[in-house]
Amino acid sequence: MRSQGQVRAHLRLSLIFINRQLRGDKAAVYHREVTRQMGKTNLHFTTPMMQLQDPKQTKILIVTLAEKTPVLEAANLQSDLRRAGIEPWAWVINNSVAATVTNSPLLHQRALNELVEINAVEQDYSKRYAVVAMLKDEPIGVARLLELAGSNN
Repeated sequence: MRSQGQVRAHLRLSLIFINRQLRGDKAAVYHREVTRQMGKTNLHFTTPMMQLQDPKQTKILIVTLAEKTPVLEAANLQSDLRRAGIEPWAWVINNSVAATVTNSPLLHQRALNELVEINAVEQDYSKRYAVVAMLKDEPIGVARLLELAGSNN
């Protein structure tokens, strides 16, 4: 079992790899070259691309705000990932006023606008998504994230 530090380091490396992959096809070139060279041997090998493409090993979450531009940018990211053979596991709609209770007419209107984008995510981009309400305090740290997730661990 990996320690939290190992998981964080692996996640950082994966995000760096995804970022590089999306800026160009360097990772795909690397993957093809390793595959070509290792294919001549009978050795087992795994490239970073293969790890990212394996849904048993990697779960990609796309995090966005419930606003038109961030949702469109996230949709473009999803298209780029799919072109690279990486299927996003779920979307997270973060900092949502629509998931809160408000008496303010301004925030109520913002919540209605967010619902349009949340529905777009559900209808057009991902059947698996979560909406995280706007919180007074950021959920920083394992304990706060577990609290947010409703876990008793």
